Amino acid sequence: MKKLITLKQLLSIRQQCQRQGATLVWTNGCFDFMHAGHVDYLQRAKKCGDLLVIGLNSDRSMKILKGATRPICSQQHRAQVLAALSVVDNIIIFDDSSPIEIIKKLQPDFYIKGGDYSIDSIDQNERRAVESYGGKIIILPEVKGISTSGIIQKIKKYY
Repeated sequence: MKKLITLKQLLSIRQQCQRQGATLVWTNGCFDFMHAGHVDYLQRAKKCGDLLVIGLNSDRSMKILKGATRPICSQQHRAQVLAALSVVDNIIIFDDSSPIEIIKKLQPDFYIKGGDYSIDSIDQNERRAVESYGGKIIILPEVKGISTSGIIQKIKKYY
């Protein structure tokens, strides 16, 4: 998985982008198991800039955010699926509940969140960090009717 990289590698890629005048798009999430809503979201995020970097919640981070029954798929498997998507350029796994420290160091041109968030419901520390260096925050509309939680509920109900 050449797309799965370290922070040091990511910061080097960021410097290359800046030298070349390319824009870096950042989004992060759990991506517990991929579905059409994720794919659509990532395709639209990629169109916002030149390089799409995914901050992927580690297994530990997901347990903190989603509870003891998550993740369903391991971080390695989630990274493998993301890496298979042509729109994804790089992936970095983070262990904290927020990738704030990565965002502060990376300073992506675009910080993307899905439509299940609003400017007021995103992590406000992340928001302040992005705004502090002049990055742009974009909230992409969500795909209605498809979510990881919804799929889990459907599986629980019928199986």
